Amino acid sequence: QVQLVESGGGLVQAGGSLRLSCAASGRTFSSYAMGWFRQAPGKEREFVTAINWSGLSRRYSDSVNGRFTISRDNAKNTVYLQMNSLKPEDTAVYYCAADRDVPAIASISLTQYDYWGQGTQVTVSS
Repeated sequence: QVQLVESGGGLVQAGGSLRLSCAASGRTFSSYAMGWFRQAPGKEREFVTAINWSGLSRRYSDSVNGRFTISRDNAKNTVYLQMNSLKPEDTAVYYCAADRDVPAIASISLTQYDYWGQGTQVTVSS
């Protein structure tokens, strides 16, 4: 079992930056692909970005590509989401997730992920 705890959310003005962290328990973190998803009020949860176990494969949604960066530190069992040039439409609860299947390329499908954090709120004001 893996437990994921997100942190770093908050209120920021448009154009600002935030860095989210997701700390994972368990010794097998380094083998998991990790993803970030978000859910805005009244909308379905959507893919944001994902990274494979080695960090060499990263995927981004079109809406965040070029503004957000995912990274991981396997020694610290932590995955990060650096969010720059934030827009009001980025407002959502952000969730990190872990895929235990050890894929070479991280999945963009939320159904592929086995473990989820509780989420952290990101609010971008205009």
